[in-house]
Amino acid sequence: MAGSAGTPGTPRVLRAMNDRAALDLLLEHGPLSRTRIGKLTGLSKPTASQLLARLEAAGLVLATGTSEGRPGPSAQLYEVNPGAAYAAGLDVTPERVLAAVADITGRTVGSYELPTPGRRPARPVVRQVTDALDGAVKAAGLARDDVRRLVIATPGAFDPNTGRLRYASHLPGWHSPTLLDELAAALPMPVEYENDVNLVAIAEQRLGAARGHEDFVLLWNEGGLGAALVLGGRLHRGWTGGAGEVGFLPVPGAPLVRQVTRANSGGYQELAGSQAIPQLARELGVQDLPTGPYTEVAATLVERAAAVDAGPYRRLLERYATGLATGLASLVSVLDPELVVLSGASLTAGGEPLRALVQAELEELAASRPRLVVGDVHEHPVLRGALESALAATRDEVFDTSR
Repeated sequence: MAGSAGTPGTPRVLRAMNDRAALDLLLEHGPLSRTRIGKLTGLSKPTASQLLARLEAAGLVLATGTSEGRPGPSAQLYEVNPGAAYAAGLDVTPERVLAAVADITGRTVGSYELPTPGRRPARPVVRQVTDALDGAVKAAGLARDDVRRLVIATPGAFDPNTGRLRYASHLPGWHSPTLLDELAAALPMPVEYENDVNLVAIAEQRLGAARGHEDFVLLWNEGGLGAALVLGGRLHRGWTGGAGEVGFLPVPGAPLVRQVTRANSGGYQELAGSQAIPQLARELGVQDLPTGPYTEVAATLVERAAAVDAGPYRRLLERYATGLATGLASLVSVLDPELVVLSGASLTAGGEPLRALVQAELEELAASRPRLVVGDVHEHPVLRGALESALAATRDEVFDTSR
């Protein structure tokens, strides 16, 4: 008796597996010839030809020029059709909502920034989200209905048990118990919500310093101090979504903070968060402190400190590194990761000098000794992670030719 269309091993399922393998190769390598696709997949020339004809008819690949200029006769090249589907991401902070739309290949085709200053935003949250998304969609020359999936990045996390945002009391308007239902009613596509630092980890795992790593911690220091935990290749979010909220961690060298969620801070945040860096610089006698938002001031100070070998700036870098390693020691002692990725402006600004100091301090403070690296995804890493997450789900849907 023949198996059903969805039974493993049936021709339809095998064709779909080959289709997906070919599409993934085209995403990875760019335009390829039929012969090259056959070699990379192990398929015969006739089977590869049928596969490409099937994908071209489905609108998933396009013929795009020939391989002229290479040894041998020229051959027709094929690429993933960028217009096969689109996905979007939003990066939400108290100051602004940053939106972008990407085509199925991952190329950003439109972006938009919506300022949201003040504790009482002029627009309700649902309007903020739809206006930011529509701005990016318009910049891409698309309509809202063209977007197959949206991933929204926020500080904190939406508790899967209650649907309410936790660990982000500084994000005005986002704590209504009906918010997720209101957003679902206002948006035509599936929407997912994810912690911002978790999405940076996804970006680094797909595109950056954590490629090929299954067990790593990403430490983020910019607006707040947080971490993402990837264990066995998967994000670990915890029971309430709060895994990695390490800014609340009590640490030696900082006063014990009580009622941490009400204070929206904790010992590790007070010791090594971005807001602590200007204060530490003043204590150490650093002159000519820059002005501006504290995140920019902190990054500038760290960048200056990483460029000198002596004096107050050097002492600033050393003290900062010790504070970072103090909290990291607790994390790596519990998780024993292979790798720690340092990300966020207050970490990446320190480059190799800061990384080396934190590595040395961590080896003094913890038995586990993971390798520390500076993150590679520098341009809007939260937004990039949101797009990568949305694109992964979109590709799983659009590239499934078994249906």
